[in-house]
Amino acid sequence: MIEGIIWALISGLMLGLYALPAKFTKGFQEENTWGLFFLQTMFLVPILASLLLVEGLGEIYTSPEVKAVLPVMIISAGLWGTGVMMWGKAIHHIGLSIGFSLFIGTVILVGSVLPIGISVVEQGYAEGLPPTAIFTLILIGIVVVLIGVIFNCKAGLLREADEAREEDASDEGGKKSMAAGIVIAVVGGLLATGFNVAFTVGGGPIGAAVTAAGNPAWMVSLGVMLVVFLSGGVVMGSYFVWQITAKKAWGSFKTPTFAMNTVLIFIMAFFHYAASVGYGYGASLFELGPVVVYAIFNTTCLLVAVISGLVTKEWVKASTQARKCLYLGLISMVLGVVILAASQYISAINTTLSFNVGNAVDSTEL
Repeated sequence: MIEGIIWALISGLMLGLYALPAKFTKGFQEENTWGLFFLQTMFLVPILASLLLVEGLGEIYTSPEVKAVLPVMIISAGLWGTGVMMWGKAIHHIGLSIGFSLFIGTVILVGSVLPIGISVVEQGYAEGLPPTAIFTLILIGIVVVLIGVIFNCKAGLLREADEAREEDASDEGGKKSMAAGIVIAVVGGLLATGFNVAFTVGGGPIGAAVTAAGNPAWMVSLGVMLVVFLSGGVVMGSYFVWQITAKKAWGSFKTPTFAMNTVLIFIMAFFHYAASVGYGYGASLFELGPVVVYAIFNTTCLLVAVISGLVTKEWVKASTQARKCLYLGLISMVLGVVILAASQYISAINTTLSFNVGNAVDSTEL
């Protein structure tokens, strides 16, 4: 359990920092950078990692159990790809702080509860739902995290208002863009929860097939992520091909810095993929992993992004009120993560106690 939470924190850290090399690319338009990034992170890196590391790859995906869940995984991953694409659009409308907060907030709220709902559907209410005390603690942790996200969102709104006053921006245009961006961010967050649905549905069958082929347990996430990334990559790749064509940006790939840009973007792709695999591995280590690890993973990512914004002086023009909201948001999110971790610690203790009591009863009967 503790190992799973550690993996969630490490993976969230990697996901929060993976985009930093993009600041050092030269000669590329934005569409060139992100188009090449998604080509590498959705296709090149997952395929290479799977071919080099996973034994019996063909047999894994042709097993009857895996073939039965592949359609749901592919559709869910496609929705995730669409959601991430909409997230980029939302950031264009309303900025990184608010776009990140709304998107991740929606992802945490829906994505953390969905695995429990799927478990209830598959196993029934009594078996699928965690014990009442643990479930209540999980919900409290998620709510506290969301309170932090709301504070972050308010901080972003206040900061943008401060900057708009300095730049004499038009209020009417800002409001129109803000309303559209909020809707896009929330809908994108809803669709992006397809990532967790795909992992929850496919983790069991693919995990069994991966280990049956003689692979170590940590490679289960490689098997799941290959399907998720390839499916989501079709959506994202198609979108960026359209964007590069529409903005006539294909010629920008001919820059003298193409080789250096490709290396920088490969580093981005590697960390992005490694973060997702790390999440998958952490989530597989205990029963409620897809619920708790998912929330911790996304919250850590958001915390890192916000702190990176502070370090890179994004908040220099922000008012004292905006900064207070930002700090309250950070504190609330950290507290929420602690509550989620505590729920799993209590669950692990209860499981151990039940096991020991059961063994004591069995020995008495003997």
